[in-house]
This record gives sequence, C-alpha cells and structure tokens, in this order.
Amino acid sequence: MKRILLMNRILTFLLACTTIFFLSSWGFYAHREINRLAVFTLPSQLAPFYKKHLLYLSEHAVDADKRRYANEYEAARHYIDIDAYGSHPFDSLPKHWSEAVSKYGEDTLNSHGIVPWQIDRTYRLLTKAFSDGELSKILRYSADLGHYIADAHVPLHTTHNYNGQLTNQVGIHAFWESRLPELFAHQYNFIVGRARYVADPLDEAWRIVQQSFLLVDSVLTLESTLNDRHPKEKKYTYENRLRTLERVYSRSYSTAYHRSLGGMVERQMRKSILATGSFWYSAWIDAGQPDLKNLLKIDSRHLVNPEKDSIPPNGKAFGREEWQ
Repeated sequence: MKRILLMNRILTFLLACTTIFFLSSWGFYAHREINRLAVFTLPSQLAPFYKKHLLYLSEHAVDADKRRYANEYEAARHYIDIDAYGSHPFDSLPKHWSEAVSKYGEDTLNSHGIVPWQIDRTYRLLTKAFSDGELSKILRYSADLGHYIADAHVPLHTTHNYNGQLTNQVGIHAFWESRLPELFAHQYNFIVGRARYVADPLDEAWRIVQQSFLLVDSVLTLESTLNDRHPKEKKYTYENRLRTLERVYSRSYSTAYHRSLGGMVERQMRKSILATGSFWYSAWIDAGQPDLKNLLKIDSRHLVNPEKDSIPPNGKAFGREEWQ
C-alpha cells in the first residue's frame, strides 16, 4: 500500500511538472536557457559568481511561473495589455507607477498586467540584495528578473489578444513561445556579446515592451495567412508526453510558421539573454560593485526560496486561459 501511494505521488508530481512546462511562458526549456546563457555575457568581475551558481539560476528560472499556482497577484507580473490603453498607448500610459496609479488606479493596471514595473521592482530588489550581500536573495531575484525580462520579449505578452482569442487563433500563444523554441532552438546562434550597463532600468523595460508590441501584428497575421493555405488535416498532430497523448501543432505547420517569422523567435531569445545579463550587471554596478568572493564559498544547491512556489494538489493556476 505504501509503495502504491508513493508511486501515485511521484506520478502526480511528474504530471504537474509537465503541466507547468506547457503552461509557462517561453516553456521550461527557453527560460532555463535564457538564464543560463545570460551568465556568459557577464564581465570578468561578475562572471565567476554567476558561473558558480549557474545551476541554481537555470533551475529556478521558472519559479515565477510556479508562484502563479499559489499567488493570485503573480500572473499580472508577466505581461501588459498595452493596447488596452487606446490607439496611442505609449503616450497615454505614464511610465512611472505612481503616475499611472493616479491616472488609472491599481485595479485597472493590475487587470491589464504590470510587467515593465515588475522588471524595475525586481531590479531594485536585486540591487539591494547585492548591497546587503544576501546570497539567497541575489540568486532569487536574479532568476526572477531573467524570467520577467524574457516574458517582456514575447510579443503576445503585450496585447489583449494574447492567445489569438479575438482573431480565431486560440493556441497561438503556446505555439509561438513554447512549441517553436522546442523544435528549433537547437539551430539558433546564442552568442550575443557582452552585457552593458543599463542607465535607466524602467525606461529600458518600457523600450523592450514597445519593441515586442510592434511584432504582435506579424505574429498574428503570418499565422492566419498560413492557416488559410495549409492543409487543415496537417495542422495538428499527436505526440506522447509522459504517457499522455497531447495534440500539438505538426512539425510541417511549425516549420512553415517558423520560416515565415524570419528568425523572430531567435532574435527575441537573443535579446532576452543579453538584456538579462545587462540588468544583472547593472544591478551589481548600482550596488557599488561589492566584492562577491565570500559568496563564492557558499553552495547554492541547498538554498530554499522563502516564498512558496510549489504546485497545489488541484494543479490550478491563477491567470489567463492560455495558462490553464
């Protein structure tokens, strides 16, 4: 009986992990790779510290997605429906949180997502962690910051039509950010150059969002055009994933869409990597370039995040439908 209970628990855990893979932004693979590769953009003064804790940063790259199962406020930190603010949203919406709250109220801001402000907030927390020399917080906020930055580079994280639900393209969210990297990331060139100092993190976060939003029309239009001309019976296929038969976009359809995007997914991943490294580096600079040699002696494998990020038994996440 005990063995049966143990096996059931193991199976439940594996299924939950698989669920998060398909429901998380960029997917497990891409988020982990972005954080891992960002380490190699860092200068010699900072690289040894991050390389020492590379495994932690990679493994915990998806903690922010896991928290959506326990924290109802987490989901809004991953996106912003910028088109909810009118035809000229970047002129209408104040960049500073206090001014935006004064104009729209916190409820409205949270309902449409707050990713640029969350990037800035996490950056400030990381800077303070560097100043205080707190290893657990440095690593936690580094991992989270990479996650939010990567999400801001996903075009469909910047629009109210986040899953194509308004244009009869339901499923395109996971298609673009999970299925395509899963199939094609091994072909990408991830040598992105050296991290550079970010003078204004909030302004840079908004610049990232604006550039991502400019890609939304292409993401949707190219898939719609492909759907009209691709044989309907060849659009989807079924693949076995942990003993579960899952319907996914076929390789032929994925290849055609990936080709029509002209390298967009690769470019956005590359930008995510460089931006993550640059924000880490800048936080360390703004903290006064503290000496991290003593922190190199600590093994981060045994660190536990103070905020609960486990998956509840019902496996139900707070947030949007493409994540359910």
